[in-house]
Amino acid sequence: MLFKKKAAEEVAGTKRFHVKLTEQLPELGQITILVDTATGVNYVQTWVGTGGGITPLLDANGDIVVDEVSTF
Repeated sequence: MLFKKKAAEEVAGTKRFHVKLTEQLPELGQITILVDTATGVNYVQTWVGTGGGITPLLDANGDIVVDEVSTF
């Protein structure tokens, strides 16, 4: 659906995602770390040329990085 109702969080002015870090990498594009403010899960978003992607951020053990929700 092209136009849908806004989520309750958007209407109240609360944003679901927080930008933790944005970095430009020469010849590679942009990498952004996003945090879901409801769950604390960290995501890596990449943007290269005309394409991009997003995936959960993993630690050295392969576990998803989760921040405390109260820090936002």
